[in-house]
Amino acid sequence: MTTTKATAQDLFRAAYENRYTWDNNFPGYTAEITFKDGEQVFTGKTRISSDLKAEVFDVDNEQAQKAIHNQLWEIGIHRIRRSFEDTHGANTFSYGDTDETGAIEIFVGGKSEGDKYKLRNNEVCLVHRQIHGIVVTINTFSSHDTGEGYLSHRYDSVYHDPKTGEQRGGKSNFEDEYQKVGKYSILNRRQISTETEGKTLVQEFIFSNIQLLD
Repeated sequence: MTTTKATAQDLFRAAYENRYTWDNNFPGYTAEITFKDGEQVFTGKTRISSDLKAEVFDVDNEQAQKAIHNQLWEIGIHRIRRSFEDTHGANTFSYGDTDETGAIEIFVGGKSEGDKYKLRNNEVCLVHRQIHGIVVTINTFSSHDTGEGYLSHRYDSVYHDPKTGEQRGGKSNFEDEYQKVGKYSILNRRQISTETEGKTLVQEFIFSNIQLLD
């Protein structure tokens, strides 16, 4: 009896389609925000529309408003539902090594040549890709199972210069928490600890009173 090994593309496609995303009926939502930046605390209101446009209200500090908006933009960009063909149709995939944890390395060719991923338990546990002239590497250590796909729980990220390999900025460690609002899983807390110049900077974004838009 022969067994057929899944192609690298099939394996990657399955993990890609196992990510939790919002469906096309997603109405958007409003939430109150408490942003803790070290010792400083800022409060205000936020809105993500059905087309995933992010807005921040009632936050007077420009840097704090920008930090909150960046997080809302990140939330939206990762919940967009795009088909595998739309995102990766111009790419090819091949197997690399399997590490001691059982994570399988996938190398990308074609349009996104040079990118690579690792897959474990039908989830992407490592992303290494070039975005806007910088290389980002994200390791995921744990995830939430929503029943409709997975969401990252604890992960880190670090940036490098694509030409020199030199690290840009400090490594950041993330912890995300979600709550079910209606039928949607929505981020209600994100903590980011960034190591820079021997210090650890901690930021926390707490979203409360989350209400879906009509």
